Amino acid sequence: MAVPSWLERLRAASKTALVQDGKRKIHYLFEDGKEMAEEYDVKTGQLVSRKWREKNTLGGSGKWQVEVGEPISPLLGALELELIKESSSNPVFMRKDTLSSFQWRIRNLPYPKEVYSVSVEKEQRCCVIRTTNKKYYKKFSIPDLDRYQLPLDAAALSFTHANNTLIITYQKPKEILAAEEQLQKELKKIKAANNGDGDCKTQ
Repeated sequence: MAVPSWLERLRAASKTALVQDGKRKIHYLFEDGKEMAEEYDVKTGQLVSRKWREKNTLGGSGKWQVEVGEPISPLLGALELELIKESSSNPVFMRKDTLSSFQWRIRNLPYPKEVYSVSVEKEQRCCVIRTTNKKYYKKFSIPDLDRYQLPLDAAALSFTHANNTLIITYQKPKEILAAEEQLQKELKKIKAANNGDGDCKTQ
């Protein structure tokens, strides 16, 4: 039996929609028990956040893992807040997409643009950030390309640097743009609850 495509898996998932605070929130429950939660800007349709949760070994719900958007900040005590203040100059890596590209931002990187290099490792299916001063090194994958089984293209990758932030952009391939457009049409068909007044599901 052929492995179902990512778009087919999304269609088959049980979905709940909620419109709140100017965002359209979609919750997916897949057949294997995995959960995915996405938030889209109501006006632009742009993805604001995406996070995943799997069952833990005891069968309960695990912690949410952020793929797109601001990292989750757990409730912190005074000691943890002090530690965060001390390490506030550490680089912060996060993904923040646009409609036409995948985009990553690494804050607290003060070095000039010429220090950085960003490359594609096709065999390892990842991108690598290096610095000539050996102060920062990061490998990261693009899960969307893996889910759609598409190759990485070095020509789609670019970067810039401003305000102590390295911004890396990967232009979305046409296959993903087409799939996202199709998905948005289908998501809009789901009747959304407003401000938590009950949930509406589609199968």
